[in-house]
Amino acid sequence: GFVFQAFNLLPTLSAWENITLPMDIAGRKPDRAWVEQVVATVGLGDRLRHRPGQLSGGQQQRVAVARALASRPEIIFGDEPTGNLDSRSGAEVLGFLQSSVRELGQTVVMVTHDPVAAAYADRVVFLADGRIVDDLAAPTAEAVLERMKTLDTRAGAAPAGARAVAGVRQ
Repeated sequence: GFVFQAFNLLPTLSAWENITLPMDIAGRKPDRAWVEQVVATVGLGDRLRHRPGQLSGGQQQRVAVARALASRPEIIFGDEPTGNLDSRSGAEVLGFLQSSVRELGQTVVMVTHDPVAAAYADRVVFLADGRIVDDLAAPTAEAVLERMKTLDTRAGAAPAGARAVAGVRQ
């Protein structure tokens, strides 16, 4: 499953239809009980008939998260999944991803430049120029930021520059 920075929802479809779209395209019937559990986990039960334009940014991203979870993929990839959200909505989406790992047994790999987002992970892998340069278990936002500063200083860049952080949950 994929969760993108941009929501990538179809504006003419309801939230429910956007969530089940990948399965519809694949010709698979959604497991209604599972999809309802996912919807409850992301807190969208009362917004399923709304179109994306009728939802807040946080709600749209929760639809995108539910879409990624609904088909029960073995792994979910997130590309800056909170990049277009305010801090409150971002924290909600990260909390939903975290609970999908803990409660629904998903594995999430997230790429982010945000130390706070990375701190939701069980493990953070630091990348520079496409190579793994460090990792950190049980991260905190402060520890991630400090590690990013150290890596940037060694690379000759300004502190907390454009180093990618991959948060891994499993």
